[in-house]
Amino acid sequence: MIRLICFIVFWCTTQLFAQGNVAVECHGKVNADMTNLEGIYVINLKTENASITDREGYFSIKAAVGDTLLLSAYQFKSVKIALTPEHLQTNVFFVEMKPIMNELKEVVVSRYPNISAEALGIIPNGIKKYTPAERKLATASSGFGLDPLLNLMSGRTNMLKKELEVEKKETFLAQLESMFDQNHLVNTLHIPSIYVKGFLYFAVENPKFTRVLETKNHTSIEFLLAELARQYLEIVVPKKEK
Repeated sequence: MIRLICFIVFWCTTQLFAQGNVAVECHGKVNADMTNLEGIYVINLKTENASITDREGYFSIKAAVGDTLLLSAYQFKSVKIALTPEHLQTNVFFVEMKPIMNELKEVVVSRYPNISAEALGIIPNGIKKYTPAERKLATASSGFGLDPLLNLMSGRTNMLKKELEVEKKETFLAQLESMFDQNHLVNTLHIPSIYVKGFLYFAVENPKFTRVLETKNHTSIEFLLAELARQYLEIVVPKKEK
């Protein structure tokens, strides 16, 4: 009888432990002496999943009991939380964060490319960094409560998606201009100077080319850019101008 009771207790404990380690969507809110709490990184250090807070400090992230969350932003002291069953069972758990109030003297860091948020310990190495447009879209579409639905119905989410696409294309344009100067485009690819800017826009509108751009493989980029140049000249440049 004693063995049976011990077995039942052991089985129940094992089941509870197993259930407690299933990852679920948990919801939290940052409390601090600031009105705008948007853009605080919330990182699951075990799975490396990441989220960011909305303007009111709400966030959602997938996690399990025993995982550790790191909350970090340049204007706050970082906070680590070891998740307990209570965190996952409550509708919203609260995290207190203290602003960094020290005033720093102005420092020029443009000459030091190794200085970054990762190097300064603001966010861990390897965590995805959001651009302004990505941060706005993530906040609008994954916020807490009815905000994502209202943003979707009002068209704000679609507007932010378009803004993100524009930002990506501007980034690709800047990358192209840094890799290939006017001389290469005009003398090597034979693009008339008056059409250079139009050609660059034509290139970044090509999904296959932008995927290659993201690899940063210079040889592949140059090869595909030459092919796009031939296509572009067929479209916009009259034969007598070639």
